[in-house]
Amino acid sequence: ATVCRGAAPRPVLPGAPRPALTAAEEAYAAALWPIHSEVKVSALRMTFGGLSYKMKEIDRATLRARVEAARQTYHKAALRIRALQPPPSLQKVHAEYAEAVQLYEQSAAEMGKVFKDGRDDHLLAAYPLSREAGEKMLRAGDVLWPGEYVPN
Repeated sequence: ATVCRGAAPRPVLPGAPRPALTAAEEAYAAALWPIHSEVKVSALRMTFGGLSYKMKEIDRATLRARVEAARQTYHKAALRIRALQPPPSLQKVHAEYAEAVQLYEQSAAEMGKVFKDGRDDHLLAAYPLSREAGEKMLRAGDVLWPGEYVPN
């Protein structure tokens, strides 16, 4: 076989296997997983709560309970995330995940304004925050838990 000296290494092709997580990375991913599970469920319940409210399937009191429960979940998750010590290789992922939770908190706070002034336009204002949070969470999740089921 002929060896090409000075040839550039082959690029990693899309879909090529990624290197396995290190033991420290795996430990971090395992520690974040229960937090992630709670945040993801709360995000879905809050989003569907807003939709159900707009479609008049639930009343304002039911929506309020969902938004408040989500806010509490996000607040607790933020505290738990701050306590985690990610390995250096996952510092950016950790920061992005923390930002996602903060955006979900902001989205819930915006939705909560509906209960103060009765204006449903707060639901529309909350949506971009929630969408951006979801995108950040998916990017972090793709690194930490590749192949995790992503609902449409």
